[in-house]
Amino acid sequence: MKYLNMLHRFSSSWTGTIIIVLFLIFFVIQSFVIPSGSMKRTMQIGDFLFAKKFSYGTPIPTLPWLEIPLVPDFNNNGHLIEGDKPQRADIVIFRYPKNHKIHYVKRCIATGGDEILYTNKHLFIHFAEGDAYIKENYPANKIHILRGKLWVDNPYMDIYPGIQYVPSGEHSIFDLLLSQDSIDMSQTFVEELGVPIYSVQGKPINALYKKVEESHYYMVGDNRDNSNDSRFWGSVPYSLVVGQPWLIYFSWDTETKKIRWDRLGRFVNDIQYDEPRY
Repeated sequence: MKYLNMLHRFSSSWTGTIIIVLFLIFFVIQSFVIPSGSMKRTMQIGDFLFAKKFSYGTPIPTLPWLEIPLVPDFNNNGHLIEGDKPQRADIVIFRYPKNHKIHYVKRCIATGGDEILYTNKHLFIHFAEGDAYIKENYPANKIHILRGKLWVDNPYMDIYPGIQYVPSGEHSIFDLLLSQDSIDMSQTFVEELGVPIYSVQGKPINALYKKVEESHYYMVGDNRDNSNDSRFWGSVPYSLVVGQPWLIYFSWDTETKKIRWDRLGRFVNDIQYDEPRY
């Protein structure tokens, strides 16, 4: 009883309140806002959410807003305590590899050793576990033989209704990727996919290829034709993984200027299975 009274007095003081809030921000939960439509229609622009910072271990604590590390990275992996690693299909919060002060939210579509073939409206994955694993875990209508091995076409679209291909302009993101001088995927031609879409210096091209590095994670937005993601700037190492989105505590529709009451208090792990409204 004595210790409970001491804890109550401590938590009621300004010093105690500040320490408890900082502890929660550093190690337990943190507030984020969805600023762009890259995860639409699973997560909406204007969703305010709490993130679980302990989902994949304990990240190095940083000074809020300034994102300055408060302790050295003793383990050289961005975490005070190493934990579980992101799994395929997880929605993950991580630091943008090109600017560690910026946080991104994407879906992990592939992990170390997985191979990816991306063409217009289709994302084929050959999982590192091999053909037997693919046959056992995916329906026959999703499996294709390409280059002598099995690939799964858009493996997550049937599970998460928010994943979509809706271009924002005249051209899909596949056209944009092919036109970039520096992206993370290499141009290739896959005979089974049909006639070439482009030709560069006489070389036919109809797909982009990537093999994910070990201990890295390929992060792609659910709004696949409107997302700045790993296809442009590469895989995400474990050291940049922060946590998982957890709970939507507020949601503001920037177009209608109205609160989305039906999203308040919803868990992200539940809402990702909902049929999108628009």
